[in-house]
Amino acid sequence: MPKEIRLNAFDMNSVGHIQHGMWSHPRDQSPRYTDIEYWQHLARTAERGLFDAIFLADIIGVYDVYGGSPAASIRGAVQIPINDPLLVVPVMAAVTRNIGFGVTSNATYETPYLFARRLSTLDHLTKGRAGWNIVTGYLDSAARAMGLDRQLEHDDRYDLADEYMEAIYKLLEGSWEDDAVLADRVNRIYADPAKVHAIDHIGRRHRINAVHLSEPSPQRTPVLFQAGVSTRGRAFAARHAECIFLATSTKDNVRALVKDVRAQAIKNGRNPEDIVVFASRAVVVGRTRKEAEEKFADYKSYGSVEGALAHFASSVGIDYAKEDIDAPLRHEHTNSMQSILEALTTRSSEQWTLRKLLGEMGLGSRTKPFVGSAEEVADELQNWVEETGIDGFNLSRVVTPEGLEDFVDLVVPILQERGVYKTSYREGTLRQKLFGGSARLPETHIGASYRYRREIDVGDERTPPLPATIA
Repeated sequence: MPKEIRLNAFDMNSVGHIQHGMWSHPRDQSPRYTDIEYWQHLARTAERGLFDAIFLADIIGVYDVYGGSPAASIRGAVQIPINDPLLVVPVMAAVTRNIGFGVTSNATYETPYLFARRLSTLDHLTKGRAGWNIVTGYLDSAARAMGLDRQLEHDDRYDLADEYMEAIYKLLEGSWEDDAVLADRVNRIYADPAKVHAIDHIGRRHRINAVHLSEPSPQRTPVLFQAGVSTRGRAFAARHAECIFLATSTKDNVRALVKDVRAQAIKNGRNPEDIVVFASRAVVVGRTRKEAEEKFADYKSYGSVEGALAHFASSVGIDYAKEDIDAPLRHEHTNSMQSILEALTTRSSEQWTLRKLLGEMGLGSRTKPFVGSAEEVADELQNWVEETGIDGFNLSRVVTPEGLEDFVDLVVPILQERGVYKTSYREGTLRQKLFGGSARLPETHIGASYRYRREIDVGDERTPPLPATIA
């Protein structure tokens, strides 16, 4: 039985996302990102294509490493201007029924008490279709915006994220019992105070003694996404993530990362099948290969080399304005995205230069798009799933909305004919659509250990309702 391919539409509440310069294409509509109708069309199109979710990236801070200034990023709309990803989800949920929504939020800078309420609110308004992409940040500009001199050390950010997750699990899973809400109009009791509990958290960074402000949402904890593939990031993902997003270039790299994360998940007592792995890719598809290649050439003429360099420089923390574009890329330890530079240096059998990276990848990006007829694109997607162990793809926008429309109209029917893509949605929440079973976190997930356990009489002894703690 072939594996069912999973798909997310990968986007951002901004003009520019991954393929820099595409906003300047005459048919691209991304400058309409401030319009509700823009997002509703995206949601309807992705749901028509039976996508699992719309995955919204986010960034705090600006890309200012290249040339020591944000000028290149501001000029080229390199993820600036950018608006809040959470706020466009309800307007998309209002015109859809099944598609999920993964939103990115930074665990380094968001306070867990207030963010937990926003997560619950989003899960309520979407009727259980919410997901959260957990990030820890990688920009010094973000740290300065939040009152720090510079960002915390890479692994230290993940250590604090573990604590952050503990606080979030306590609030979402442990504060309100399942049957706390009575909505009893006759006796005028909305919720039973005996079944609503203040959580107590004293950690290295956060101290909370409070009742969670929101009543339990359909999933309690939204589906958890995570995108870090550094050594520390993979350990974090194996413990917490239900969906993992890999942005790397070769099948060998992806295969090794997938194997490692699933092995670590088993060590954490989890079922590796409870993790869905997505690889990031852009697609340019036509009815024929010739049509696709002509479309790609057209798109590529609008790609921004400066925008790509500005993004890449800040992602890895190296000012490439000072570097020879033909010099081999070298691995340097920085406090930014270590995994990206590793993939192009220590994990790669090829020798990469900036010129080669930007020339081969095209479209103002650092990842190579799939370009071809609908049949060829379908072949490529299937081959990656079969050969690497991933479950599907985060398909990043190129020229929007026509890229997504082309994929839905041309590629999805072929995948369905081959029996590797769903022909209808499952019922239930996003978690149920992805995994079947319960709307809640599985019992093997660390978050489930924070559920409130009512005291149980055992002879003269009593078992206290203490959630487990993260070691």
